[in-house]
Amino acid sequence: MAAAATMAAAARELVLRAGASDMEEEEGPLGGGPGLQEPLQIGELDITSDEFILDEVDVHIQANLEDELVKEALKTGVDLRHYSKQVELELQQIEQKSIRDYIQESENIASLHNQITACDAVLERMEQMLGAFQSDLSSISSEIRTLQEQSGAMNIRLRNRQAVRGKLGELVDGLVVPSALVTAILEAPVTEPRFLEQLQELDAKAAAVREQEARGTAACADVRGVLDRLRVKAVTKIREFILQKIYSFRKPMTNYQIPQTALLKYRFFYQFLLGNERATAKEIRDEYVETLSKIYLSYYRSYLGRLMKVQYPFEALFRSQHYALLDNSCREYLFICEFFVVSGPAAHDLFHAVMGRTLSMTQKHLESYLVDCYDAIAVFLCIHIVLRFRNITAKRDVPALDRYWEQVLALLWPRFELILEMNVQSVRSTDPQRLGGLDTRPHYITRRYAEFSSALVSINQTIPNERTMQLLGQLQVEVENFVLRVAAEFSSRKEQLVFLINNYDMMLGVLMERAADDSKEVESFQQLLNARTQEFIEELLSPPFGGLVAFVKEAEALIERGQADRLRGEEARVTQLIRGFGSSWKSSVESLSQDVMRSFTNFRNGTSIIQGALTQLIQLYHRFHRVLSQPQLRALPARAELINIHHLMVELKKHKPNF
Repeated sequence: MAAAATMAAAARELVLRAGASDMEEEEGPLGGGPGLQEPLQIGELDITSDEFILDEVDVHIQANLEDELVKEALKTGVDLRHYSKQVELELQQIEQKSIRDYIQESENIASLHNQITACDAVLERMEQMLGAFQSDLSSISSEIRTLQEQSGAMNIRLRNRQAVRGKLGELVDGLVVPSALVTAILEAPVTEPRFLEQLQELDAKAAAVREQEARGTAACADVRGVLDRLRVKAVTKIREFILQKIYSFRKPMTNYQIPQTALLKYRFFYQFLLGNERATAKEIRDEYVETLSKIYLSYYRSYLGRLMKVQYPFEALFRSQHYALLDNSCREYLFICEFFVVSGPAAHDLFHAVMGRTLSMTQKHLESYLVDCYDAIAVFLCIHIVLRFRNITAKRDVPALDRYWEQVLALLWPRFELILEMNVQSVRSTDPQRLGGLDTRPHYITRRYAEFSSALVSINQTIPNERTMQLLGQLQVEVENFVLRVAAEFSSRKEQLVFLINNYDMMLGVLMERAADDSKEVESFQQLLNARTQEFIEELLSPPFGGLVAFVKEAEALIERGQADRLRGEEARVTQLIRGFGSSWKSSVESLSQDVMRSFTNFRNGTSIIQGALTQLIQLYHRFHRVLSQPQLRALPARAELINIHHLMVELKKHKPNF
């Protein structure tokens, strides 16, 4: 097909060239001449078309005339038109034959096309795989270079670490505290050889740490606390051992003195404690004071630091701190008295030389806390803790802490009194009108007072203090006045009484939970509650039974004065009272009960008030019966309508609530 297409194109070009040559040979002047056989067939030639460019015609004609095929045709005189048609016919035949060939080979061509496409896909995948392999090889080579660099760096670090390991080994071995040392110091008896060995090791560790600290080694801070605690434990065990040895020298029923050889028999223990094996007795005492004072100061400073990080109330921290101080001080004082054979002022001076800085630090810490402390209960608890600890030191016959206890109490008592006076002044200056909306329920100020006062009263019962009772009495008076001021804000007397009863009942209930039943606060509020309750019952019975109450009181007064004859004129009034009571007493009692239960927050108190009101109603009606039994009213016809007392009691019991 490609050859046929080429031949067709060549034939078309020859036709065009031949046509152009004929036009040049036959054209004469003005388009005619003697050689012209027929008119020029221009056909549909469009000389205005952009495709027909006259400037290029001459160039193409000259090029075509030089073609060998054109020259041969011109020489032989071949009719190019017929030749062109013949070529076109042959081309058509070749084209049809090619088409038939293509149709016959279409399946092979399609299969070949598919195979070529599949080969292209396989080649493309192979190209991708080769690209991936190339990328992986590149990354592997970079990783190999990285590994080589890391290996070199690790080799350098390894050599450096091996070089440093030898130098650090001695330092770490000198600083690390082995578990055998800790176990021996904490558990082994003083008399065992391993205790002595580990004691020497502990002394060597402490010396090594001091030496490294002088060089500025930061790791010493990690083991300093452990060594200090082990040293304190070792000192305590050695002191207890020495005390036992000292007691072994005691002679029954006689005064004793420690033999001079006692200081030499356990030379290493003193050497460990004092760090000076050639010390005299005075030097041992001075060195002991200096060493132990530093140990106690360091220990309590770290102990206070740990306590301040714990989220507990201050009184709990105060007790823990001072109990540790009490226990160690008692042990230290007894050891000083026994070991150094001192007593009285000498023992006091030696004890304060050892514990003075620790006691001073503890006292300053307390002073800094009390400056901004407004927790009266915490301060009062601290006071009673000190009082109890002072009794413990007295029982242990350790008077060395008496001066410290007095100094601590001199800080606590003024602060406690100041806080109580501030509370009294605060309640005194409170304006009820600035407290917002009021109702008859217990006020939050009275509840706070009840809880505050009950706490102080329960604490004060163990070791009573008159000044505390006076301040609490002042606070109670101001709270009672405050309750009255708030009650005056209510318009009706009934609401005032409900508010007073609710507050008195709440304060009394809180106080009775913690304070003794015979305390002044409990008795005072009980009297106030009873008085206001009785007044409220009368106020409660007045609307439904006020006429009956007034008549009974008037009639009893007349009978007492001997003027019972005047009752004859009250027959109509009595008749109205009898019939009115008989018709309305049940509804009145029901309304009364509901009103009481709505008014009081304490159901037990409301039940008690209802019972008191019903009891008073029965008593009132019984008195009314006695008045009607007088000769002047005995013949009254309305007496037949009176309700029987026992029947009334049975009916009223049905209205008694049960809680």
